[in-house]
Amino acid sequence: MPNHTFKKIHIGSLVKQRVMELGEEIEMSRICNFLDCKESDVVDMYESESLDSKILLRWSKLLEYDFFRIYSQHLILYSPKSSNNVHYHKKDINLPIFRKNIYTREIIDFIIELIQSGKKDRKQIIEEYRIPKTTLYKWLNKYKHNDT
Repeated sequence: MPNHTFKKIHIGSLVKQRVMELGEEIEMSRICNFLDCKESDVVDMYESESLDSKILLRWSKLLEYDFFRIYSQHLILYSPKSSNNVHYHKKDINLPIFRKNIYTREIIDFIIELIQSGKKDRKQIIEEYRIPKTTLYKWLNKYKHNDT
């Protein structure tokens, strides 16, 4: 999804885009069989801004694309700053803790572009997007765009 800012997500159109990318590899009959629905239901899903997570999981499997990652990237870029007064202790968390890198190359490029264009400085990036300082500096060293 080049040049997508992840701010406004219309998941139905993104699903449709992925289907179009696959072209003849995936036919409507296969989609309907996999999702156990009618063609009109599929068209409705394409037009829907949001989809039930069970349906989105099935789409992700069928189209071999992680649509949930789009929402993760939205959270990284657009979730509000956390209050310094609110503390969430690890001992209180029963949900799984993920270690898989959620920063895609698109996110990294977006962050680097903000710095290089002067829209934000390193301190603002660290504070606003809650990216660890060491992570940001590794990105800058590894992915720095040559401006010469």
